[in-house]
Amino acid sequence: MKSVKRIIVREEYCIGCRLCEIHCIVRHSKSGKIIKAFRSEKDAIVPAVTVEQKGYTSFALQCRHCDEAPCIEACMTGAMRRDGKTGAVLCDRDRCVGCWMCIMVCPAGAVRQGKCREAASKCDLCLDRDVPACVANCPNEALTLGGDA
Repeated sequence: MKSVKRIIVREEYCIGCRLCEIHCIVRHSKSGKIIKAFRSEKDAIVPAVTVEQKGYTSFALQCRHCDEAPCIEACMTGAMRRDGKTGAVLCDRDRCVGCWMCIMVCPAGAVRQGKCREAASKCDLCLDRDVPACVANCPNEALTLGGDA
């Protein structure tokens, strides 16, 4: 199995602009267009990255694609799985039954309920792209893509 690429967060560079959240929503929208995504699709999409902020400190939070992922172990249907090619932890939305065990055991708090609460939602590293949308659109390079952590 290939070692997983991980998103590295450098909170000292994060200004809390939330462009990572916006571009995650657009990337996972049906249209792929920012205006259409926010006018008609935003309510159906949970961003896989969330900016947490307190005072002047902000931090982008997303799945860490753990080597020993508790979400995979806790998933009773096998919906949470490791991609054999990339090593990324992914959620098969068709197999998810919404028991939310993955949410309860995630040490990073990065797995969330989907907007329609039918399946879990988490970072998929935008595997169809060379660089995840959040990383590609971070203006201060607070998010970078690195090798295994």
